[in-house]
Amino acid sequence: MTPHAEPPGAGSPDSGTPDSGTPGPATPPTATPRSLVVDRIGLLVSNDPEVGERSDVALVLEDGVVAAVLDAGSTVAADARLDAAGCCVVPGFVDSHTHLVFAGDRGDEFAARMAGAPYVAGGINVTTDATRAASTDELTALARARLAEARRCGITHLEIKSGYGLDVATERRICEAAAALTDDVTFLGAHLVPREWADRPDAYVDLVCGEMLDACAPSARWIDVFCEEGAFDPEQSRRVLEAGRAAGLGLRVHGNQLGFGEGVRLACELGAASVDHCTYLTDADVDALAASDTVATLLPATDFSTRQPYPDARRLLDAGARVAIATNTNPGSSYTSSMAFCLALAVRDMGMTVAEALTAATLGGARALRRADVGHLGLGARADAVVLDAPSPTHLVYRPGMDLIAHTVVRGEVTPSRAS
Repeated sequence: MTPHAEPPGAGSPDSGTPDSGTPGPATPPTATPRSLVVDRIGLLVSNDPEVGERSDVALVLEDGVVAAVLDAGSTVAADARLDAAGCCVVPGFVDSHTHLVFAGDRGDEFAARMAGAPYVAGGINVTTDATRAASTDELTALARARLAEARRCGITHLEIKSGYGLDVATERRICEAAAALTDDVTFLGAHLVPREWADRPDAYVDLVCGEMLDACAPSARWIDVFCEEGAFDPEQSRRVLEAGRAAGLGLRVHGNQLGFGEGVRLACELGAASVDHCTYLTDADVDALAASDTVATLLPATDFSTRQPYPDARRLLDAGARVAIATNTNPGSSYTSSMAFCLALAVRDMGMTVAEALTAATLGGARALRRADVGHLGLGARADAVVLDAPSPTHLVYRPGMDLIAHTVVRGEVTPSRAS
């Protein structure tokens, strides 16, 4: 039975409080928090050891946070009620790797790959051209539409990277547009060396570490670098990361996507919060991840789109590494906001159980962003939840391609995921 709300509210812009001590701006919520009871939950998956998994309960949300978990049908005053109709409720998905701010389309590139053309990083230049040509208003409108799509897919918090400007003015505009949507903005000026700097890559790194970083840091919490053959070598990547750290930003790395390399070990050495892709890993890479706090963020929709091998999540989990799953929403290699699709790929092709995949897409994403307020439904957590039109999370994988997101709740505000 499809759950229903009485009455539905508008979804809130992404905002929240990172772990204390982590740099970066915080955007206050724009929607007025209210009290909401999600009642008649058939199964609550909380990701919290004190709450656990519980059947036949009500979730009480007040002032944008989880206030209580009670027996279903309990009498409690609230501004609004949401009838889960016996269905499953899980924490909102935390998407720790996206590129929502861009213009243009690369459908022809995708079609060529499906016909046998190889994936190469240089396609980023196509999006860069379109993004530079777009106005700030256009970029903001496009990004807001993609955020709304992510909400309909159950994503309640996300990170947004720059990286499709690759000049000072456009990278600043992208970071500012992203900061209006989330407080987890990542400066990725080191996404690729643009055409105009092709014969002077080290000079471009100087620009990224200097004027471009100065322009983007006020809007960002993180800095990232694509440490890969065809992008930035380990020495250049280290320079970018150390410059970002000196500017007060946390560290993230794109690494080991297209082949074996030093990205994973560089991320672990420097204490990066996350290293993303992790498709090609040596035993030393796995050991480094298992011995560190750096999260291995896996992007299965990218490997689907590029025909790359899928990462071996089972190997990472068995070694004790922390794992997240993210969508990598972008126009070139992963044009999807469906976390459910990513979960299905992770279970079928990466050796994960449904429970492990769900944890990676919620609590794992929170850990990759070093946040304690999202990714779970413990008392005091941000009131972000997803009501599934299903009795359990297994159906997200069991019924691939089906729209099973009935409602997305962000800070206690309900966003219906289907047209009424």
